[in-house]
Amino acid sequence: MISLNGKVALITGASRGIGAATARLFANAGARAIVINYHSNRAAADAVRDDCVAAGADVLTVRADVGRASSVRSMVGKAVERFGRLDIVVANAGIWKGAAIEEMTEAEWDETIDTNLKSVYATCSAAAAQMIAQGGGRIITVSSTAGQRGEAFHSHYAASKGGIISLTKALASELGPKGIFVNSVAPGWVDTEMSAEALTNRAERKKIVSLIPLQRVATAEDVAGPILFLASDLSNGITGEILNVNCGSVLCG
Repeated sequence: MISLNGKVALITGASRGIGAATARLFANAGARAIVINYHSNRAAADAVRDDCVAAGADVLTVRADVGRASSVRSMVGKAVERFGRLDIVVANAGIWKGAAIEEMTEAEWDETIDTNLKSVYATCSAAAAQMIAQGGGRIITVSSTAGQRGEAFHSHYAASKGGIISLTKALASELGPKGIFVNSVAPGWVDTEMSAEALTNRAERKKIVSLIPLQRVATAEDVAGPILFLASDLSNGITGEILNVNCGSVLCG
């Protein structure tokens, strides 16, 4: 049985999708406290909060733009002030928007890079400062198959996720001697709100599923499980790992 008994966790982008599923799973695994970050949908964040409280966790809900380092530092400060420490951080917040490279505007590029990559830098930076001070911790980033093989018409998204993979490996080497584990999960297609436009199209979904060895699209819970594993003591021999959660769609080591 995986246990997070006594642990304090912070999850960015936790009002929906993978982040929400992770928060609920952490609460059910016995986490003492969970910080639920959201950007705009307070009602959705509150629903996740209520589920986590029902499972026995103390919950702090924080609205923050994680693409701004000052906002993330403030959020981490609030978490430590409330709970005294920070054991686990999941850098999950992200967006997925399409654009052909010759038509992509600078604003579209900046939005994706800030939300997907700069947010991970900001989260890891603030988390590392606290974890170094307390003697250790665990950081799990959420990357993507797009960062491993690229993705046509989503080059800004692929670039952001490839950056997360490299950042994860770099920080694993940098922070390992300080007792901080840094790993990543790399999902493929996941049945969440972010990919709903593509997956609710019956013909498009059939085409996508036909290319996946397990013949299905992953759920948010499918991704939350490996995140829980990496957040637990069962992964004590693992750092710098990119754990693929894609139902076999991209078979890379």
